[in-house]
Amino acid sequence: MIKLKELSRLYNINKTIVEYGLIELLPRQHRPFSYTLMRIVLFWVRTKHQHLSLPERLRLSLQSLGPIYIKLGQMLSTRRDLLPPIYADQLAYLQDNVPPFCGELAIKQIESSLGKTIDELFENFDATALASASIAQVHTATLREDNREVVIKVIRPEIEKTIQADIQLMKWLAQLMQRFLKDSERLRPVEVVYEYEKTIIDELDLMREGANAIQLRRNFLGSKLLYVPEIYSDYCTKNVLVMERIYGIPVSDIDALEAQGTDLKLLAERGVETFFTQVFRDSFFHADMHPGNVFVSYDHPEDPLWIGIDCGIVGTLNNEDKRYLAENFLAFFNRDYRQVAQLHIDSGWVPEDTPLEEFEFAIRAVCEPIFEKPLSEISFAAVLINLFNTARRYNMKVQPQLVLLQKTLLYIEGLGRQLYPQLDLWDTAKPFLEDWMKEQVSPTNLLKKLQQKAPFWLEKLPDLPELVYHNLASGKSLQKQQKQLIVSITKQQQKNSKSYFYIGIAATLTLVSTLAYLQTDKNLAMIAGIPGLFAWFLAWRHTNNE
Repeated sequence: MIKLKELSRLYNINKTIVEYGLIELLPRQHRPFSYTLMRIVLFWVRTKHQHLSLPERLRLSLQSLGPIYIKLGQMLSTRRDLLPPIYADQLAYLQDNVPPFCGELAIKQIESSLGKTIDELFENFDATALASASIAQVHTATLREDNREVVIKVIRPEIEKTIQADIQLMKWLAQLMQRFLKDSERLRPVEVVYEYEKTIIDELDLMREGANAIQLRRNFLGSKLLYVPEIYSDYCTKNVLVMERIYGIPVSDIDALEAQGTDLKLLAERGVETFFTQVFRDSFFHADMHPGNVFVSYDHPEDPLWIGIDCGIVGTLNNEDKRYLAENFLAFFNRDYRQVAQLHIDSGWVPEDTPLEEFEFAIRAVCEPIFEKPLSEISFAAVLINLFNTARRYNMKVQPQLVLLQKTLLYIEGLGRQLYPQLDLWDTAKPFLEDWMKEQVSPTNLLKKLQQKAPFWLEKLPDLPELVYHNLASGKSLQKQQKQLIVSITKQQQKNSKSYFYIGIAATLTLVSTLAYLQTDKNLAMIAGIPGLFAWFLAWRHTNNE
């Protein structure tokens, strides 16, 4: 049941749509009846921003609705192959140009969380935010103890209440979808919302973000692909995070990257390699890589290094999901549509009774026209959209554990094509995946797995004879129970067959007696009726006999 808070939030969303005139995003013939009804209900609300362009109004409306909608805008801003440039340019402002909250509030929150005054902790603290995002903002300072330059991330005050209200509203809408929408079983909206809730609530805990950053930094320590700033754990709490200050060029500033002679082709390819390394090598990937969270080092532009910040959202995959994903990608790259269809069935992403040949043909019909283009012009986003539209016919279910992965892949492709429009995502990823698959079945990897399991096996080795004995004993006991069950079933079947025999005789004699009585042959009726009653008695007695 929707609560008053959710109704209030729904009202604010509808009011924002009317106020910013966002219905203009749809052609007039496709505008839903619900909008007309909403416009009648909110008759006193007027469009106040007609002097602004529609892209500006879209950006401001998302900004006014809060962090969940700001994040939606951030993701859309990287999809320049899906949005006109004027929209993408406006939404890009949401990446790190969200209006900051008051610096005095930030100071109070830092002092309250760390238990000391700003002057005791830092020198040169700048009360003006360096950057501001949907959930937090950052300030610069110098650590008093050793003069290291740092940035201090502070959670927005009262932001959790807004997020909780939005999440509850999304749950209510998801439940409505699940009840009334035809595709709800496939889309699993409630599960997706719960997965998203977990993700965004985790992002409110900066201690968790700090742990994620430490893990990601360790995974790429000394790598030429990615640098993650150091986290100063002694200064971190749930609401405050202190980390090394980095200097780099925002990945969206193409002019600055070109001015310093950055190898944009290599940078784009390394972005793709970084993503697949995180997913398949580490099973731990940065899942919020929009341009506001990604920089490029000033050092060695000919050998560019990515810098990643804001590790509040990370994703993980189990070994089974990784294997299915890698095999799916490779099958797509090799245009082996039968293998793609079979993998979808084996993984449970589509029902196991899906006709394999029919599903293969449907995938081929979607993908072959795309592959007729030069590989550098193929958008993975277009492939996903077309594939999902096709899979709807085969009841393909949304996989909540893959939602973050899909979003991150779209981010990476959007960034890569922005840096180097000729980026061939397929050709860049294929060698990596082929090498990873070979490594999974290599003798070296087998030996590594044996070494990992060896301590466990050695620990259990002394107990092995006893375990074997108990298993054999339990096997004999089970075998005895099975024999007893078979004997019991056999006896029951014999008893049932005798019961059916007596019932058959009784029914026959009763029928003969009834017909004779109708023919006024009382002698025959009595001759058949008395044995019939006796047969019914035997049937009843045999059936109830223990």
